[in-house]
Amino acid sequence: MSSILDGMAGGVAGAEGLARLAAAAVRTRAATLAGERALPVAAALTALCPDGLRRGSTVAVAGGAGSTSLALVLLAGPSAAGSWVAVAGVPTLGLAAAAGFGVVLGRLVVVSQPPPPSCATVLSTLVDAFDIVLARPPQRVRAADARRLVARARERGSVLLVASGDDRWPEPVDLRLTAVATTWEGLGDGHGHLRARRVTVQVSGRRAAARTRRVELWLPAPGGGVAPVESTGTTDATTADRTTADWTTADAATADRFGPRLPHRRAM
Repeated sequence: MSSILDGMAGGVAGAEGLARLAAAAVRTRAATLAGERALPVAAALTALCPDGLRRGSTVAVAGGAGSTSLALVLLAGPSAAGSWVAVAGVPTLGLAAAAGFGVVLGRLVVVSQPPPPSCATVLSTLVDAFDIVLARPPQRVRAADARRLVARARERGSVLLVASGDDRWPEPVDLRLTAVATTWEGLGDGHGHLRARRVTVQVSGRRAAARTRRVELWLPAPGGGVAPVESTGTTDATTADRTTADWTTADAATADRFGPRLPHRRAM
């Protein structure tokens, strides 16, 4: 099972908590894919990240419904290949959902709620310890702290996934993946059940990712996990369809955490 490090009366950033994370660094670094220049991604994500996740890079995962699932799928590739992964600041993370998307729970460490004053210290320790770290800052990160974390990830060859928008992360990122539209499939006229979600992901960034484009994924796919939407493939962002789901923000968050639920229809 995964290791969950909760905020122990002063937080995981206390002396005991940091010591535990430092010990984890020694254990996990020995098993990482340090010789590889990039971490692998699931086969369904090759249209998003053709060369995998470059070591030392910072990746933002943003948007509404679908963004948490997308972040978990990004963790799954390195996890399945043998890397240890960490998640910080996502107290509602569902371990069953993570496992369903391919994350190996035996190589997952969760810091549920780092205390805001020491969040940057916790994230720095995790970046030292793990190949890939998914972080959702509880509040806006100071520019100096963000620069240090970016530099630390580059130095250590880790990948830092930031699950938040520009309102909390002030530094430019190498790659930005944004869930811009979602549509559930399987619901008929007053009957049926939701069986798959179609998510449109906008890809942008720097260097090779400078051209903004869109990719459609089944997330989850009808049989679970993730799969590309083969019929449409990749589209240019300027001509992509901008459909949105007809459900409330609260239902979107619930479905993203625990699986699909029947949406509330807007009142006419």
